[in-house]
Amino acid sequence: MSELRPDLAAIAAMIRPGARVLDVGCGDGALLEHLKTKNVDGRGIEISQANVNACVTSGLAVVQGDADTDLVDYPAQVFDAVILSQTIQATEKPKVVLDHLLRIGRRVAISLPNFGYWKVRLSLLSGGRMPRTSTLDYTWWATPNIHLCTLADFVDLTRECGATIVEAHALNDNGTTSKMNPASLTHGYLGPNLFAQGGVFLLKKS
Repeated sequence: MSELRPDLAAIAAMIRPGARVLDVGCGDGALLEHLKTKNVDGRGIEISQANVNACVTSGLAVVQGDADTDLVDYPAQVFDAVILSQTIQATEKPKVVLDHLLRIGRRVAISLPNFGYWKVRLSLLSGGRMPRTSTLDYTWWATPNIHLCTLADFVDLTRECGATIVEAHALNDNGTTSKMNPASLTHGYLGPNLFAQGGVFLLKKS
């Protein structure tokens, strides 16, 4: 089994053994495959038909779907955990999507890139063009990311959605993760909001 991306590894550690899980935007199914080791009842939604086909061929329960339009069809509290990794910034209506995730799952695990990362800020300041980093590696006209935000912005969104942050981790330059205090993200010029490439959050409805 291949090594998971750092954000996916952090999310996997948040999932209880035997949990019923929905992975929204599951990609190639790497996280769902890993969660089999925890006896998780894992399901996936993926917009790419090629990825869906690959997942199904691997024996994963994945269907084609779009986070922006298809979450409304899921009943409330049907999953122990719902996962959205590196996807919320690519949705058309992030707040609507997060509201649905909090309705569908008892816990919601989300990872996202941080547009407040210091290299992003420096690149924009010095070059005057949209920055490219390892976590935001697209030209502005080809990027799937349509609602870029900082970690502090995301914390604000969780409050708007009536969510409580149960656990939070920073994605570091060296590919590791470290626990962070969500309260520190309200200070936009200091702490993880400046130095983390991205974040991983475990949420619950307040």
